[in-house]
Amino acid sequence: MLSGGVDSSVAVAVLVEQGIRPDLWYIQIGPERDTTDFTCTIEEDLEMARAVAHKYALPLQVVDLHKDYWDKVVDYTISQVRQGLTPNPDVMCNRLIKFGVFDERIGKDYDIIATGHYATTEEDEQGRTWLCTSPDPVKDQTDFLAQLQPWQLQKACFPIGHLPKSEVRAIAEREHLSAAHRKDSQGICFLGKINYNDYIRKYLGEKPGQVIDQATGRVLGMHHGLWFHTIGQRKGLGFGGGPWYVVKKDMEKNILWVANGYDTAEAYESHFYIAAPHWLTVNPFNEAEGGTSLSATLKIRHTPDFCPAVITPTSDGLLEVETERPLQGVAPGQFAVLYDKDKHRCFGSGEIRRDEALKI
Repeated sequence: MLSGGVDSSVAVAVLVEQGIRPDLWYIQIGPERDTTDFTCTIEEDLEMARAVAHKYALPLQVVDLHKDYWDKVVDYTISQVRQGLTPNPDVMCNRLIKFGVFDERIGKDYDIIATGHYATTEEDEQGRTWLCTSPDPVKDQTDFLAQLQPWQLQKACFPIGHLPKSEVRAIAEREHLSAAHRKDSQGICFLGKINYNDYIRKYLGEKPGQVIDQATGRVLGMHHGLWFHTIGQRKGLGFGGGPWYVVKKDMEKNILWVANGYDTAEAYESHFYIAAPHWLTVNPFNEAEGGTSLSATLKIRHTPDFCPAVITPTSDGLLEVETERPLQGVAPGQFAVLYDKDKHRCFGSGEIRRDEALKI
């Protein structure tokens, strides 16, 4: 899959250097549900993709997955936000679109699907495929791939996953690729340059409610809707005497709870739950030694930082998490991604739940 960015462009260059001449596919989606008027950003992406195809004399085709993306990924995002949760549409895009619908339409005719993700795979002595981290911890994207189905992982190929970003840029310059100096994409893939809050307001509107200091019970002001905020948020609250952190959202009473200070304890947690755990290769508890608990590392957002934790299954199918150190911004709905103690193999992921929100 070729997006037109520097990573997927260099992935093509690496494959060609290895003597592989891949068919190139550009997935077309857009920022509105019913539209054929795609943004200039998408046109620029496609132009870059065409330049790569032309350079290496490879066939490039465009597949329109716009409706599928909206039905599967955007609707998921809006539904999660409406419930006060923090979704990750990029995670679901990989599972449902890039390795899902694309495979149903196109990928089924291929043995391997290659992308420009920063991740690696390896086989163990039993022939099982594992998703493994990139040596570039800042760019590592295994967290975005941790909801793939096992069969999807077996077909996945990450040609630049073993390279640091600096070397990817160097290859792009050496190959004179158009995307060599293009900035990395930021934010949610389908929004482009559209403001996230403006987008949410369009579909969910506003629902004003109180903002309350959790320590004192003092009403600080009003919010425009809980769906504009996420746990751990610091910027954009607009109150003096800060910094203020979002620490809780009461959906029933429509209250946004905040805490004050640069290192306030209310903004940190070391105990939470994971719902609906999804395993990429095997359930690690089936192979764990020394009891029912598992010593692992995890991420709760896209970050280079891993946190050691002890994971314990509960009787109702959840995973109870105790982290070695308190984590800031543990947001229900976000994916917690589990790895081995060496931060190498990715076990899988599941949605974060708090004690008071297990049934959400």
